[in-house]
Amino acid sequence: MNGTSRVTLRWPSLIGGALALLALGAGLTYVVLRPAPPTLGNVPSAATSASSSRPSTAAPQTAPANVPSPEASVTLTPEAIQRAGIVVAPVSSGSGSTQLRVPGVVEPNAYKQVVVTPIASGRVTRVLVELGQSVRRGQPLAEIFSPELAEMETRFVSTQAELDAHERELQRTEKLVEIGAASRQELERLHAEHTAKLTAVESAKSRLELLGLSDSAIASLGPGKDVGAVTTVPAPMTGVVTQRAANAGLNVDTSAKLFTVVDLSTVWVVADVYEKDFSRVRVGSAASVTTKAFPDAVLKGRVSYIDPQVSPEARTAKVRIEVPNPRQELRLGMFADVSIESGGQVSTTHIPNTAVQHVGDRTVVYVADPKQLGRFVEREVRLGDGTGNDVVVLSGVEAGNRIVTDGSFSVRAERDRLGITPNATSQPTTAIAPTSARSAENQSSVQEAKVLVTEQGYEPAKLTVRAGTLVRLTFVRTTDKTCGTEVVFPSLNIKRPLPLNQPVAIEFTPKASGEIGFVCGMNMLRGTIVVQ
Repeated sequence: MNGTSRVTLRWPSLIGGALALLALGAGLTYVVLRPAPPTLGNVPSAATSASSSRPSTAAPQTAPANVPSPEASVTLTPEAIQRAGIVVAPVSSGSGSTQLRVPGVVEPNAYKQVVVTPIASGRVTRVLVELGQSVRRGQPLAEIFSPELAEMETRFVSTQAELDAHERELQRTEKLVEIGAASRQELERLHAEHTAKLTAVESAKSRLELLGLSDSAIASLGPGKDVGAVTTVPAPMTGVVTQRAANAGLNVDTSAKLFTVVDLSTVWVVADVYEKDFSRVRVGSAASVTTKAFPDAVLKGRVSYIDPQVSPEARTAKVRIEVPNPRQELRLGMFADVSIESGGQVSTTHIPNTAVQHVGDRTVVYVADPKQLGRFVEREVRLGDGTGNDVVVLSGVEAGNRIVTDGSFSVRAERDRLGITPNATSQPTTAIAPTSARSAENQSSVQEAKVLVTEQGYEPAKLTVRAGTLVRLTFVRTTDKTCGTEVVFPSLNIKRPLPLNQPVAIEFTPKASGEIGFVCGMNMLRGTIVVQ
């Protein structure tokens, strides 16, 4: 033998071995890639029971999918509802005219505003009125020493004297012509000179009248009499002095602006209307104007002018409403709330401002479930224009639905604490188990809310919080058309600027029940925090 052994494999053996290898590979692939068996409703195995008896070290767990629900809901006990001061009321409806609410600014009636300039150059010697003083038409406002006036008076006296002398010469020449001692050609020359001198006198007299001299003062001028050089600046109309640039000793010319007099019996309220609302405004549309200073005074007027130009930055056009101001309560520059009637009577649905909450970019209210006591369903709504303490609802709720009108912030806070979100079936909810009792307490130790500063004011303007718990308010100013560039909490000694479209967080802990007010820097926009 040569020490070499041979093994002969036949084709059936090779085929059988290949099939066995393929079956083994398929089995291993199934074991590795098969889905995990469901745990809900299955009996745990011995290994599972053993592992469950030991403490778990994994903190996050995934909760099973919730029951399908298109809207988030919060369930509270009767004690929690009473403690939070939650009030439920039905949504009201009524008929009213469609109104467009826009902010406005009080401006002077440009047709009744006059800039007073002197009628002669010179130096101001006396100022006879003060800023803000009411004046009558023709009342002297200032006195000006004018060399120009003295020169014109002297010229008038000299031309008048030349005219008188020439008239006497003309009379003598006419008598001489009658007796043949003078030629008619000489008489015609004197008549032409007389006309020129008479014209010079009338011109000098007209100039004196333009410089402010009365007919009696002009008639008193003559040779040997003192020539006055002081002229007065009269009020051109009855009104109020809103600007004064004149002071004694000031040298002025005829283009100098000394005073501005405005008739405030009527004023203009100029509002900015967005491009999307142009179709709702017409010249002649009825409008009403209210102000923060006089909330009970409603001034009626009509749209008298719509600017044909649109601001390229804000995409707005100026709308002018002329309103009466008999008691002069409206002051120039005041902010005003303008409501423009844009249609006939329509059916509207109203809810209180306190019922509205802002969750992210959504505006929601909480509707009481009629079938389950203490259950509140979060409903997204679309709002229209506000009317006082109410706001018009365009969609989301209907008349008769019972919603949370007071205490909606508490419902929202409970919703945020529980991590409830709408459309819960669209993706699983991750429930993070607290690692200790202290971490569970921290989840409910902060009350958060977002307050928008819009053209209508603070939204929401009324919040309800619990005493003894940290409150975090995030303010976001969304417009440049109000005075809300800063927020002030007078009782808390807090004052913060509000940059445009930038969130500003303010934290404090209310100690006792009551109310905490917050306002803008001009004390025109106001909000309230109710501490329970």
